[in-house]
Amino acid sequence: MAPAELKLEKLKQAEAEFLQQYPRGFGSPEMLAVGKKHNMAKMIELSQEVFAKKAFKDIDTLAENMIKVVSRSSMVSMFEKPKFRDFVRRLQKDEKSYLVNALKDILHGKQERGFEAMVGILLTEKLAKWSLVSIIPAYFSPDQEVFVKPTTAKGVIQHFEVPGLIYKPLPSWDFYQRYRAMIVRAKTQVDESLSPSSAAFSGFLMMTMNKAEARK
Repeated sequence: MAPAELKLEKLKQAEAEFLQQYPRGFGSPEMLAVGKKHNMAKMIELSQEVFAKKAFKDIDTLAENMIKVVSRSSMVSMFEKPKFRDFVRRLQKDEKSYLVNALKDILHGKQERGFEAMVGILLTEKLAKWSLVSIIPAYFSPDQEVFVKPTTAKGVIQHFEVPGLIYKPLPSWDFYQRYRAMIVRAKTQVDESLSPSSAAFSGFLMMTMNKAEARK
């Protein structure tokens, strides 16, 4: 299967327009102010500390840390946060262990197995949302992993004319790995100031899409 790719002409146009307005990319004062609202540095530091491989010992502590990161995230909706918290706290011990081990696989083991296990257990209460599945990996490995926000993912595929990549509401490993590869590759095709993290790069894409939409 051919790799999914953003249309380079459109990507370079978006880069030029963004850098014209913000010459230092995400290092520009306006973008630094936006970054502070999202607390990216703190969220990355927290996630890398509490989900380090050596930290996977006490199941209850890990589960509470999952709740903590999701609850503090500015990228997860206010509706999903309490639902996730209540779901995790209702789990039986073996179910909680299953959830935590799924995350461990995603971050430190067999990613595909962990991803599918995470989706499976969240599906039991209709919580298999892209945001809940992808948020912790995006903080833990901000350069390698991606946060999949439905509106952004759909918009990117449409606006940047990505062939052969179809977004679906139910998270799937196939879509995730292809979308991730596309974003990681696209980051190498623009100025590095546009991608201090994959999440920031996705924000750049979203902002340029919104501006293009506003011009219509």
